[in-house]
Amino acid sequence: MKTVIVFDHPYTIKASENQPHFRSYSAAIAKEASTSITAHGGEVDLIDLHADHFDPVMHQADLENWRTKRPINAQAEDYYQRLASADRIIFIFPIWWEVMPAMTKGFIDKVLTKYHYAKKSPHVLPRNPEIDVLTVSGTPTPLYRLIFGNPVTKALKRGTFGKLGLRHYHWQNFNPEHQTEIQRQKALKKVDRLLKA
Repeated sequence: MKTVIVFDHPYTIKASENQPHFRSYSAAIAKEASTSITAHGGEVDLIDLHADHFDPVMHQADLENWRTKRPINAQAEDYYQRLASADRIIFIFPIWWEVMPAMTKGFIDKVLTKYHYAKKSPHVLPRNPEIDVLTVSGTPTPLYRLIFGNPVTKALKRGTFGKLGLRHYHWQNFNPEHQTEIQRQKALKKVDRLLKA
């Protein structure tokens, strides 16, 4: 089983180690997910958007390509081909101001395009992959749902992936900000259980 991890954090995956002033819980989740998948015999393909210097901005030429059903650019086409071969796609990113970062939004805009949509098939991604979204936020998960209405899931599950015909969607949010180091490490172990479900 092939899993593509789409990872978005400015510190890159290198911040998965617990080094002061250069650490990211999102990166720790990505590392844990990758370790778990390979330990169970799976294949992992990591797309580290910041390490790849991905440009999330939809420039004029990009939009012209999008509208005329051509690949946006070589990088976006490479990303699409990697997603198209996946049995599972895991998005990992922090929640900022209650929504996904611009890099993740730009990835969706530039990679999942009209160019790849075949009217005869309901799926832009031919293998009909499972979608997992693992997020990190300062807002406690119950409040994120109750007060803000869980905008990430509404946008991705109902909007993006629902429209693409992808029904196998799971979201898990982590709240490490006010946890002890022991609690954070314990929460990381949930990643293995989540990915086996």
